[in-house]
Amino acid sequence: MSSLFLAAAHSTALPSAWMVIPFVVLLASIALLPLLAADFWHHHYPKVAVGLGLITASYYAFGLKDLTSLAHVTQEYVSFMALVGSLFVISGGIAIRVKGEATPVVNTVFLAIGAILSNLVGTTGASMLLIRPWIKMNKYRITGLHIVFFIFIVSNCGGCLTPIGDPPLFLGFLRGVPFWWTLQHCWPAWAACVGLLLAVFLVLDIVNFRRAPKDVREMETAHEDWTFRGVANLGLLAIVLGSVFIDPKYAWGPFTLTSVIMIAAGAISYFTSDRSVHEANDFNFGPVKEVGWLFIGIFLTMLPALAHLQSGDAISLKTPLQYYFATGALSAFLDNAPTYLAFLASEMGSHHMDVSNVTDVARFAAEHDHALIAISLGAVFFGAGSYIGNGPNFMVKAIADKAKVHAPGFLGYIALYSLPILLPILAIIGWIFV
Repeated sequence: MSSLFLAAAHSTALPSAWMVIPFVVLLASIALLPLLAADFWHHHYPKVAVGLGLITASYYAFGLKDLTSLAHVTQEYVSFMALVGSLFVISGGIAIRVKGEATPVVNTVFLAIGAILSNLVGTTGASMLLIRPWIKMNKYRITGLHIVFFIFIVSNCGGCLTPIGDPPLFLGFLRGVPFWWTLQHCWPAWAACVGLLLAVFLVLDIVNFRRAPKDVREMETAHEDWTFRGVANLGLLAIVLGSVFIDPKYAWGPFTLTSVIMIAAGAISYFTSDRSVHEANDFNFGPVKEVGWLFIGIFLTMLPALAHLQSGDAISLKTPLQYYFATGALSAFLDNAPTYLAFLASEMGSHHMDVSNVTDVARFAAEHDHALIAISLGAVFFGAGSYIGNGPNFMVKAIADKAKVHAPGFLGYIALYSLPILLPILAIIGWIFV
């Protein structure tokens, strides 16, 4: 999502620090209003998100007279929604009925497969493809535990081995990081992180399984056959994934050639997929609409925060471990892709290298691999810290909500899972591998 980074970089003047307030208010609204004023939030969250976004947009347009940043962020938002929306629609045309026996062991294996698949089709692609089967195979005893660990493993930490896996790594690849660099340097931390998360999940799911009534346990272990419908959509999925490698210079206003291809692939899937497959998936556009409204506010309001981050005023770090936790802390609440680029630019600058120079980036990856490992792991792993840390997180939450699954709210996610479970594991990973 390099346009957000470029938007901050091209700003004609550093925005006032006060302009970070709309972003803070939006985060607070997402966290608190579903608890304190659920009915109001349900009916008016688009107005809140867009209204706060317009405050920032107006400041940039009329205060800073910086239309370049707004043009970049608009293009980035369109690209983001084209990716998320197309994968959502295409995956909705694929019906996977998984084998029964949703025991804790089977569930753990399923998540492990999802972690590997994330590196082949991206965390967004794997999440959209697997979340519905995941919900269905655990339908008799599914809880917030299953949704959150799916986000931890499939939507985030799993995609750390290839540039395809997660947007920050893809941006690094586009800037000059060798394609196989992440696999060569990050696989030990990936294996440890995913392994620890799977081990914790297995223990918690065993407890969950044993607490379920006997008739529920019998239904969860009933034997079913695997079925797969909508095979033609796999070709469209490949087209979407392949299109991300197209040079973004091919663009018409806010639409890049990549986003046009993605939108076209999604439209073809929607109109050609068998309606019975959509019905089997309970397909509707509710989740993608919710993500669309909220993220237009997030993309706009976080522009000032990213501008200050890029300016270097907020960065005074020396060790890889500091970069790991600093990148991670911001990646949990800002988009992890521009955060990755901002810290990469800062660290490269301290070595008199330019993040826009492909040769410099490749040399930095070779000569300062510990710093790049720290930034890469921090961006990818900590993207699981909240629902807005990475694109697929909120989409998975929205799909779970539509399926009537009790997923934790914004604060519940952080208080019950991120802080007591994810953070200690990521701290261990940092101390050992960074």
